[in-house]
Amino acid sequence: MPSRLHEILVEMFREQPTLVPELLAGLRVHVPTFQQARVSPSDLTDVVPTEYRADLVVTLTEDDTIVLAVVVEVQLRPDPRKRRSWPAYVATLYARLGCQVVLLVVCPTPVVAEWCATPIVVSDPGFVLTPTVLGPRQVPVVTDPAAARRFPEVAVLSAIAHGDGGPDQKPLFEALLAGLATVDSVRANLYADIVLAVLPAAARDHLEALMTTTPHRFESDFARRYFSAGEAEGKAEGKAEGKAEGKAEGKAEGRAEAVLAVLATRGIEVTDADRERIVTTTDLAQLDDWIRRAVTATSIDDLFG
Repeated sequence: MPSRLHEILVEMFREQPTLVPELLAGLRVHVPTFQQARVSPSDLTDVVPTEYRADLVVTLTEDDTIVLAVVVEVQLRPDPRKRRSWPAYVATLYARLGCQVVLLVVCPTPVVAEWCATPIVVSDPGFVLTPTVLGPRQVPVVTDPAAARRFPEVAVLSAIAHGDGGPDQKPLFEALLAGLATVDSVRANLYADIVLAVLPAAARDHLEALMTTTPHRFESDFARRYFSAGEAEGKAEGKAEGKAEGKAEGKAEGRAEAVLAVLATRGIEVTDADRERIVTTTDLAQLDDWIRRAVTATSIDDLFG
């Protein structure tokens, strides 16, 4: 089963296909002039007998003509089978579309990025596939809130790649919060949860402090939404423990919304009773488990089973 990190990174590119040419340009890959970036079918089985399915395919079009196709793969660990599949992805897409094809591999760790960047010799001479790799060293450091608002997903990748607890993380995390304030609450909560999950403890504490301490919580629309339910209940209780409990319930509400959003995206019917069960759950671990199950579920039974 794909991990939550894998699924959210893929969904990030699916929601914002223009992120692909933006990152390719930063990696010094030639991007032709285009008018539209869109997600295309990622089933690459039509000219090969074995089933091949990429994580995502994004095509760039100019005057209704596809000028570049990009296979996007999220790779969290070395897998020799992928190095055998990637040339098939590229060749199949080239045969289907008849345009230049780029393989973009997104790797959260330097070791995996180095492994993925090794050229794949299919036939010598003449057929060597060199993946274009986006690893931590290739992800831009986003500290400008304006840049983060323009491309919040790049700010998320920046926080994941560079939020390592260094001496001055404040500009990085402030830019992240500025970017998250521009997307809908479900995506913002998902992105924040995954960033908090992958950061080391010191960096996670730093980010959470920015999200909750006095001047920053009022400057960030996202932080205000993320903790809004908790703040309201905490003030009503008038006690520190009530406030903490309220914040936890606010997080639970955001995760419950994420579960329902993923189920809706996958076209899974949710009854009123099922919805009530999800939205009244306050166990964060249970909600996280449901989010992971939802991304591969085919029915509501897969979620609760």
